[in-house]
Amino acid sequence: MSAELTAYCMKCKTKRPLADAKAVFTKSGQPATKGKCSVCGTTLYRMGETPDHEGLTRPKPAKKKKKKETQSVRRHGKLVIVESPAKARTIEQYLGKDYKVKASVGHVRDLLKSKLSVDVENNFEPQYRVPNDKRDVVKELKSASAKAKEIYLATDPDREGEAIAWHLMAAAEIDPDRTKRVVFHEITKDVIREAFETPREIDINLVDAQQARRILDRLVGYELSPLLWKKVRPRLSAGRVQSVAVRMVVEREREIDRFIPEEYWTIDAELARTAEREQADRMSFLARLIKIRDKDIELPTEEAVKPILAELEEAEYTVSDVKIGQRRRSPSAPFITSTMQQEASRRLGFTAQRTMQVAQQLYEGVDIGNGGSVGLITYMRTDSTNVSKQAQAEAARYIEENFGSDYLPEEPNTFGGKTKGAQEAHEAIRPTSVFRTPDELKPFLKRNQLRLYRLIWQRFVASQMVPALYDTIRVDIAAGSPGTSNGDKPYLFRASGSTLRFPGFLAVYADFNGDDIPEDLDMLFPELVEGDLLDLLQLLPEQHFTQPPPRYSEASLVKALEEYGIGRPSTYAPILDTIQQRGYVRREKKRLQPTDTGIIVNDLLVAYFPDIVDVSFTAEMEDELDRIASGEQEWVPVLAAFYEPFKAEVVHALKNAPNADLGNEEIGRECPECGKPLIIRWGRYGKFIGCSDFPTCRYTEPWLEKLGLACPSCGGELVERKTRRGRTFYGCSNYPTCEWTSWKRPHHDPCPVCGGLLIIQNNTWAQCESCEEQVRLDSLPSYQATEQAE
Repeated sequence: MSAELTAYCMKCKTKRPLADAKAVFTKSGQPATKGKCSVCGTTLYRMGETPDHEGLTRPKPAKKKKKKETQSVRRHGKLVIVESPAKARTIEQYLGKDYKVKASVGHVRDLLKSKLSVDVENNFEPQYRVPNDKRDVVKELKSASAKAKEIYLATDPDREGEAIAWHLMAAAEIDPDRTKRVVFHEITKDVIREAFETPREIDINLVDAQQARRILDRLVGYELSPLLWKKVRPRLSAGRVQSVAVRMVVEREREIDRFIPEEYWTIDAELARTAEREQADRMSFLARLIKIRDKDIELPTEEAVKPILAELEEAEYTVSDVKIGQRRRSPSAPFITSTMQQEASRRLGFTAQRTMQVAQQLYEGVDIGNGGSVGLITYMRTDSTNVSKQAQAEAARYIEENFGSDYLPEEPNTFGGKTKGAQEAHEAIRPTSVFRTPDELKPFLKRNQLRLYRLIWQRFVASQMVPALYDTIRVDIAAGSPGTSNGDKPYLFRASGSTLRFPGFLAVYADFNGDDIPEDLDMLFPELVEGDLLDLLQLLPEQHFTQPPPRYSEASLVKALEEYGIGRPSTYAPILDTIQQRGYVRREKKRLQPTDTGIIVNDLLVAYFPDIVDVSFTAEMEDELDRIASGEQEWVPVLAAFYEPFKAEVVHALKNAPNADLGNEEIGRECPECGKPLIIRWGRYGKFIGCSDFPTCRYTEPWLEKLGLACPSCGGELVERKTRRGRTFYGCSNYPTCEWTSWKRPHHDPCPVCGGLLIIQNNTWAQCESCEEQVRLDSLPSYQATEQAE
């Protein structure tokens, strides 16, 4: 050999010079050099041609044996592939013995986690890989599909399901000539058989829309995460749609922080007919002052109220107008994904993630004691309120049999189509049969399954019923000097009421929430006619304070995202779950609050990536994805138009964005384990106290948020703490010396009776720790309605 060659020795675990080196060829004809390790003698090979190969005869590669062309694989049976084992079990019982149903257990291919996996220089070509934990599944599906005569891909009927079917064909090398796509929106015997009678090809437009979304999200996350590591702290990440949701939560929090409560007053009058003065049980009613001299009232202070009260005490009260009518209240549409999540949150206390998990179970099938599973609801990721004619007819039959024809509309109720940016035309979420009532299914369903099924069943049945009918009354009362005409009396009071005449859909589903219940519902009045004189029984002035907008709940954030056109049915729950898992938002008493980390990251993105966190821009991007799904738009130009300016913003931010000031501020104490200064550090969920000598010393303790109040037991500082399970409580900073604690938040105002510590009991009242006096929150001078919302 003319030059010393080296090769890696597996025994020595390092490169070694080749001793006795000799030019050779492998069986496949590839040039190599064979030798021995100069240290341990192990035989080594180094691939590649050298000058010593000149003049040597290269052997011809051994030919692989081919199967005889006449030999054919004998295929039989029909293979059906779905996502989940539960869905597979339900479907298999509806198909004949010729069908074998297998589950992919979710996605079988995705972008590599270790790198960008998107070739931005080559039309954003994605680089997919089968995850290690799915290789056995894919191997099994590949083997089964090779033996099957026909293959049916029965994944979910949305973009994600379409993409899973497409990935299955590629990963398991499924022959497209033997493969069909089937879709269905409910898992019942008739619908499944009908779907298999009308298969179709994979819709590549839907696949492209899902690919575009996945690549967009990867580009944003992969470019922004290193920026956050450098400018804020390690192990942070950012997402495209999630960042908009975080911004909405942060901006709502700042609205609340900026809000200054304003005082205002109302005046009610309790009145009764003068003609019934001698009756011991005469009926009274309340009316509210709404105008003074034909102008809307403004009563900002008690001082403004006092002179009006003095005049009203001496005034004459006369009925100036009585209007009697009727009002109809129509039922709400059956659920779509967002409204189901909102109602499940409000009525059942479910998170969006739990709602979708339970709905998935009801959709995929539950054993209801008839020897097999049945899907109880239609597909739960939908933005359409459409209902099939068969389902409407079945609902009509149920309503007539159980409530009577008076509850049945002349024509089936239909609703206003789909939400902004709605994608494929699905059905609304409804029971697969209204004759499977919640009470009948109670023995077969788990508690949460039954609660959600009852909600879906009631909402759907109610949607097919007639409106509720109310009798309404509105009474105007003029007040002023005795003897003057109604037109000359300066004060106008108004009272209104309504009574339910016919319940209609309310017989099944009372879809009032706390804000929707009419204040005048069931308010009763005496027989009143214009000109009736009224006696004033008492005046009821009341002080109020304006309130800030409440923090978002999961339900109200989903509603806001839907109204803005951000996200789609399949993404609402993951968005909410992600922003909490990343530590940008926390859920306190069912309300969403931004963490310190969430605020810092949001401010950086708003300053340097205004489009990424812009509501309108994100909504327009969703519209672009919709156009890709419908075949109106190619996906590569959409990605190119987004990525080029986005990449420039990333470069600009890396150069110009300042590092976030997260401190490392010393707190004035030494580490009890090593004696070095303790400092404020930042973790996934915000601040904590740690040793400045980390990682040599790993001592930590929680950061305690001080309330600015003295402990009623020892005079120490009251702080906010958390249990190991994350539940918030309040205690003394001198713990364990002082063991005072409270599950309920202390109020900053002292007790007006004894000056003691007030503890907030509910949205209306606080109780004194010392004298146990009950105090209305809105009567306290520095009352902050923010605390009420919490």
